[in-house]
Amino acid sequence: MAKKEKVESIEIIESPEALQQEVSKVTELVDKNKSGIATILGVVVLAVAAYFGYQWYSTTQDAEGEKKLFKAVYAFESDSLAAASKDLAKVSDEFGGNTQNLADLYLGITLLKQGKFDQSIEKLKNFSSSDLLVQARAYSLIGDAYSEKKSFSDAIDYYKKAADHKPNKFFTPTYLLKLANAYEANKQVKEAVDTYSIIVEKYGQSSESIPAKKYKAILESSISE
Repeated sequence: MAKKEKVESIEIIESPEALQQEVSKVTELVDKNKSGIATILGVVVLAVAAYFGYQWYSTTQDAEGEKKLFKAVYAFESDSLAAASKDLAKVSDEFGGNTQNLADLYLGITLLKQGKFDQSIEKLKNFSSSDLLVQARAYSLIGDAYSEKKSFSDAIDYYKKAADHKPNKFFTPTYLLKLANAYEANKQVKEAVDTYSIIVEKYGQSSESIPAKKYKAILESSISE
């Protein structure tokens, strides 16, 4: 049974279509708890960033670095945050190059889950990748950390970066929804409406278009009153 669950998990991560289905499952939660959208959607992307990051790492690193990072990743995936944070920090200090780069990604995610937002931002900013998905996820996670700090202007900057990084129909709508939410929180109503409109008009088949239509209508109604 465990092996089957592992295979299904990997299939979900590898398939953009399957990932989008997973994202759609949180749409109802988003609708009920709009103020917590960054956190809700952030939960979905943690495993995604982790998986793609590890796949990227495993093809580029030496055996010693892989072994040490694997231990830290295991703690991360087991939600042993304190252990993961300690091990990842050690790997980041001991290794340079790609090993340090990926360790900083995992460490940034771990610190975000621990509510250590400033430290998380620092580590996530250290990460860089040309990968189609991982870099955008890192930008989005930085936006999440800023949102949790109520630093909405900074969150907006990073959600924009996420949305603009190699746009695609599977994940860009998620970043745009976060961006629109951050605009609302920052009292930038026009920008929020415009961003909701992009989701509806350009990504109308996405699950994010459903809350986008609702929030857009609410904002437009408030403007006309």
